[in-house]
Amino acid sequence: MHVRLIKSFTFEAAHWLPTFPEGHKCRRMHGHSFKVDIVVAGELDPAKGYLVDYGDIKAVTSPIESQLDHYCLNEIKGLENPTSEMIAKWIWDRLKPQLPMLAQVVVHETCTSRCEYVG
Repeated sequence: MHVRLIKSFTFEAAHWLPTFPEGHKCRRMHGHSFKVDIVVAGELDPAKGYLVDYGDIKAVTSPIESQLDHYCLNEIKGLENPTSEMIAKWIWDRLKPQLPMLAQVVVHETCTSRCEYVG
């Protein structure tokens, strides 16, 4: 049986988008309450009855959450242009080696805007 599990975390952060045109509101420093969905997928082990413990996912995402929460994203190495797309890829690159079943990273920048990255 193939399943997908989703574990979410949130972080508060400021950023500005340096590649946006002068005068664009996103070019100015502003903040968001980000939500990130980490999606893992694979074949269920019938003997265990689950794919992976949600706690195992949290163990590998917690350090990333700590790196992002209450920081200016532009000051983080690799996030000098912190669009939702770049944040999703940055998270993927750090999680995939530790979480081989990683299937998708979804970054919700606002309640109505998100980026889905599948590597």
